[in-house]
Amino acid sequence: MIVLHELGHFIPAKIFKTRVEKFYLFFDVKFSLFKKKIGETVYGIGWLPLGGYVKIAGMIDESMDKEQMAGPPQPWEFRSKPAWQRLIIMLGGVTVNIIVGFVIYMGILYFYGRNITTVNDLPNGFSVDEQFQEFGFRNGDQVLKVNGEPFEDVMEINRYLFLRDVSTVEVKHSDGTIETIAVPEDAGKIMFQKNVLIPFSPRRAAVIDTVLPEYPGKKAGFEPGDKIVAMNGQPVLFYDEFHSYINKKGENTIVVERGSRQDTLTVTPNKEGKIGVNSYGRELFDQIGKTEIKYSLGESIAGGFGYGFYTLKDYISQFKYVFTKKGATQVGGFGAIGNLFPSTWNWQNFWATTALISIILAFMNILPIPALDGGHVMFLLYEIVSGRKPGDKFMEYAQMIGFFILIALVLFANGNDIYRWLFE
Repeated sequence: MIVLHELGHFIPAKIFKTRVEKFYLFFDVKFSLFKKKIGETVYGIGWLPLGGYVKIAGMIDESMDKEQMAGPPQPWEFRSKPAWQRLIIMLGGVTVNIIVGFVIYMGILYFYGRNITTVNDLPNGFSVDEQFQEFGFRNGDQVLKVNGEPFEDVMEINRYLFLRDVSTVEVKHSDGTIETIAVPEDAGKIMFQKNVLIPFSPRRAAVIDTVLPEYPGKKAGFEPGDKIVAMNGQPVLFYDEFHSYINKKGENTIVVERGSRQDTLTVTPNKEGKIGVNSYGRELFDQIGKTEIKYSLGESIAGGFGYGFYTLKDYISQFKYVFTKKGATQVGGFGAIGNLFPSTWNWQNFWATTALISIILAFMNILPIPALDGGHVMFLLYEIVSGRKPGDKFMEYAQMIGFFILIALVLFANGNDIYRWLFE
């Protein structure tokens, strides 16, 4: 993706007859692992794996080649070209990243299709977090419509609430009644601040799969595999019912089914109101029904474009949370990028993650920070609008400031990765 990004700069530079002196994967500080000159361009691989670059003649960039800039402008140099040509050259890398992401999504839809979970595939509905029950949602709700439109993939409801403009959700309650519920404008902010990122989760059977040591549940005799059938005299079918019936301040009587027999257990939660048992439903997602959608070539092109567009839009939407105290702690570096990929090899997941990273690269590179493509674009737009070109000294200082900002961000992001690895 780095090579493709740099090709996005390289190709229009050559089209506009601008000399490209270097084309590098990674940075060649002091020395290169490999280099070969072909024509007027040196192609190489550096030793510092923090990206890559093309060195375009007559341009103030990360090379900080002041000697070249001190001479008179030459017709093959970047600084001699019209502003609109320079703008196209600088936008080339981001454009290629966007195209790559969109094309990969088109390929995924064409070769693999798409699996969605319809309301019929999830007959037991959702277990709803207490925070969202305050808005009128209930355990067992089935999602029918969002903003008045039929909702195709119900498993997308959490992402829509977090990143999209959702004003109403139409649900079918477990008693069969249908209700349209108004969603607060700041639902995404509530989810983020309250750490309720999955307010809707598929309803789980009341089967205990986790019993934590040194908690009251372990001492009371709970065992993994216990199926809860009653809680304080109330029948239980789903885990959310068991959770809602708990008396957190006193003794609880629980009937569990173990094979062919039933046992009655009594347990008093600890000071935090916890018993220390849970049902994470580890096999749940394998059991959820799926509806397969196949795409023709034309449909995959249109569908992939739409998927890529909303992936970019959602990423931009969630970026606003970075500028909060809590959001800053969630920023990640190389470790976070690595964790995007699944733990077991799967070509479809690999390509989907690669497309996402390509789109992320496009967005991050277009940020208006000097030393990034977006910084150069910002100054070029200023030149086009005002008719005045920023001075070379100003550009040199701006490039240096931008470089230090980027280094600080890289250190901060990877510091977060190390902290999470050590303490979380």
